[in-house]
Amino acid sequence: MNAFRFRLERVLKFRQTQLELEENRFRQQAAQISRLDQERAEAWAEGFHVEHEVRRWRDLAGKDLAALDAFRLAVRARARRMAERRVELVRLLAEQEARMLEARRRERLLERLRGRRLAEWVVAWDREMEAFASEAFLARWRRS
Repeated sequence: MNAFRFRLERVLKFRQTQLELEENRFRQQAAQISRLDQERAEAWAEGFHVEHEVRRWRDLAGKDLAALDAFRLAVRARARRMAERRVELVRLLAEQEARMLEARRRERLLERLRGRRLAEWVVAWDREMEAFASEAFLARWRRS
């Protein structure tokens, strides 16, 4: 009997490669969200630090307070843009997760099919070996 050969092996390899690609894209997008969260936290921390430092000054002029207010507005605007970007990135991440799960489903489907084919091949192999052993036994028995 021939060795086991899965006819869709190339398709399975393609599906595995596709799944790896989708998983990598998912990880990259998740990392992008993480980086954005880190940037956002750093921006807020910087804003609080600057405000704290300015409040410690003894001689505050009106222009200093105006500059602090402009800085606060800039920090808030930047944080708002980052929040909007985060919402967009989370939406894209959800879409990527759906693509990744679909790729995983397709790959597992072929893996299960390969497993079934292998099990069928093993059963056929066992039957053939049993038939061969029976024939060999009968041939030896007839000779004796």
